[in-house]
Amino acid sequence: MQNEQGGPHFYGAVTVGERGQIVIPAEARHELGFAAGDKLLIVKHPSYPGLMMFKLESAKQFLEATESVPSHAVEPLTEDKL
Repeated sequence: MQNEQGGPHFYGAVTVGERGQIVIPAEARHELGFAAGDKLLIVKHPSYPGLMMFKLESAKQFLEATESVPSHAVEPLTEDKL
């Protein structure tokens, strides 16, 4: 499900099993291209008590793309700009 602004999808709720395992909903696996054997990065959300999940290859591509941005093109965020 996508919100009107094209924001995040909601794929459903999952239950954490006894060994800490979850099942990623089929719609999410299909849409995101997750397949058996794929490596996923699990990252704590920076602001909320939750997790974010990324396919390892997608994270590598993102990091490689951001490395090509010159450091002078990114203005540091200071308290007066918040």
